[in-house]
Amino acid sequence: MCGIALSIGPEADPATFRRMLAALAPRGEVTETRSENGLLAGTRRLRVVDRDRAVQPWTSTDERWLLCFNGEIFNYRELRAQLTRLGQAFRTESDTEVLLAAFQQWGEAAVTRLRGEYAFAAVERATGRAYLARDPLGVKPLYWSRRPGCLYLASEVKALVGHGAPIAEVPPGHHGWAEADGHVRLSPYVDLLTIGDGLPVVDDPDEAALLVRAALSDAIRMRVETDLTVGVVLSGGLDSSLTLRQVRDIHPDCVAVTVGVADSPDVAYARRLAADLDVPHVVVELRPRDIRLADVREAIRISELTEYGDIINAVVSVPIFRRLRDLGIKVVLTGDGSDELFGGYPMYHQVGPAAARRLFLHRIRNLCRTELQRVDRAAMAHGVEARVPFLDLSVVELAMRLPVDLKLRDGQEKWIVRRAFADVLPDYILRRPKNPMSYSSGLHERVRLYKPLFARLHRAFGYDLQEPVRRDFDTVLSRCGNDLDRAIADGLTRPDYTVLEHARDLVGAAKWNAAPMVRRLVGPRPARH
Repeated sequence: MCGIALSIGPEADPATFRRMLAALAPRGEVTETRSENGLLAGTRRLRVVDRDRAVQPWTSTDERWLLCFNGEIFNYRELRAQLTRLGQAFRTESDTEVLLAAFQQWGEAAVTRLRGEYAFAAVERATGRAYLARDPLGVKPLYWSRRPGCLYLASEVKALVGHGAPIAEVPPGHHGWAEADGHVRLSPYVDLLTIGDGLPVVDDPDEAALLVRAALSDAIRMRVETDLTVGVVLSGGLDSSLTLRQVRDIHPDCVAVTVGVADSPDVAYARRLAADLDVPHVVVELRPRDIRLADVREAIRISELTEYGDIINAVVSVPIFRRLRDLGIKVVLTGDGSDELFGGYPMYHQVGPAAARRLFLHRIRNLCRTELQRVDRAAMAHGVEARVPFLDLSVVELAMRLPVDLKLRDGQEKWIVRRAFADVLPDYILRRPKNPMSYSSGLHERVRLYKPLFARLHRAFGYDLQEPVRRDFDTVLSRCGNDLDRAIADGLTRPDYTVLEHARDLVGAAKWNAAPMVRRLVGPRPARH
């Protein structure tokens, strides 16, 4: 929905605050600020809900609280009805106003009633104390840093690097208080490592399929309750295809967007499905040789990512959201999270059930700094809000109740999702094996040429104040035989790849990228006529 920035404390400086907010400019359409003694607060607001009246920073009717809010509360109409019955009066139709009213009514317990993707700060204006909260999966970001006399809060790391101080994040599912003395004390209101504990296992395939379909359909429905055109990032794989099918049925004013090489399988599958569903389809054609160092540098600047594989994915993702911006699309749905929840990775099926569950939970807890960070930054850098229905908390809790043999069966990953939507998706989608977007087209291999430069570029932007670039955890995990404890320890012992490992990777990438040129040079020449 927007980018937020706050400076709280006696040393809050207007010039510094303006630079913070300027760094977040792409996240919204309008700049809205409020300046008080010891409190500078502002947003770059992407106008989606009650676009004219949901002005931020929002203040409570009693003037006690000021709210800066990034994201969407999808059940805000239900909460508004409850609060109205409790005597609350409303000035707008926005989820922003409902969020602050819920906090005033229920205090810290309000976050347990929210269903959405959000990060926010509610500041008590008289004392400077700020209540901070972030959604359970960490779809929306929130960071902070501290200098003597001032606490800084912002939606992205790039807004905080200018202070030269260490940068920390509000973890997913956490909330708490930033006190007037600058100390930040946070605790979990949702523990992602125990999610689903104590709930009965759903091992009947028919029941599981019905529950999966109901949960996903509801999560998608809530995310398309808008009068705006909705985009869907379509890879032609299972997750994005069923998302598009559901969106088309619920919100026909939609468009699909695909990135890839013109003749790649991704594009072919996506074209076929969009045509079958009669949905407008935009293909962002990208050839490996189109990707240059400037594109890699820009993807690192935008994404702030800290694992090599995520940076590679970001380079390919950025053109999608650039095109969506050019199309005037503000809201888009993606299929991210399905692989983590429903067994889309081989590692889950190479260990026992208990170990598989730990791997599930570890990946889910870290999505906020991997895939979700990539999606948020790439989207919001172009004024597009990306929503992720597969990571609705109800879907996550259900996935944790499903045994592994419902997620992988007969050699097919995400088996229960395929069964749940078997009557609405064509066979060519249901039977298509997992194929991450654009891997088959050589785009990722092209970006690999620049991997040795990633860490240096990352440091050049000052992002190591939050966290340095490090080895891909999946690679470490694989080398440790999918032993999670060994992989975590190994990652701490040797965070980055060695020079030799980088050199080997570069040689492999160079060979792959040279192959087409060699084939052109040594291949048969066309006959002369």
